[in-house]
Amino acid sequence: MKMSDKKTLNPPNIAVALQYDGENAPKVTAKGKGSIADSIIELANQHNIPLHTDTDLVTILSSIPLDDEIPHTLYVAIAEVIAFAYLLGGKTPDNWRGSEDPSETKSSEISSTKSNISV
Repeated sequence: MKMSDKKTLNPPNIAVALQYDGENAPKVTAKGKGSIADSIIELANQHNIPLHTDTDLVTILSSIPLDDEIPHTLYVAIAEVIAFAYLLGGKTPDNWRGSEDPSETKSSEISSTKSNISV
């Protein structure tokens, strides 16, 4: 089985969608369990939005009210997820001044762009 064939779900099948506009802290834009989580994941897949699995992080994010920004305590963890999304998409932030290789982008350098991510 190839790694790409493997699907890992966040137990107990929880999904949280974040939106980052590059100006403000990322916001929780959707969240749910069971069939709602399945719908969030399906929509993310349909729109080529990167998915990231982290059981602890999704549990914490699911406690944040819809349309609220993530708390400061999660900035580093979410910056790493955003960096992961950029790496997958071959993107770099608008103000990126690093090497030409996007895989060398540091999460602290990502500050000015728009992203949707499902955790």
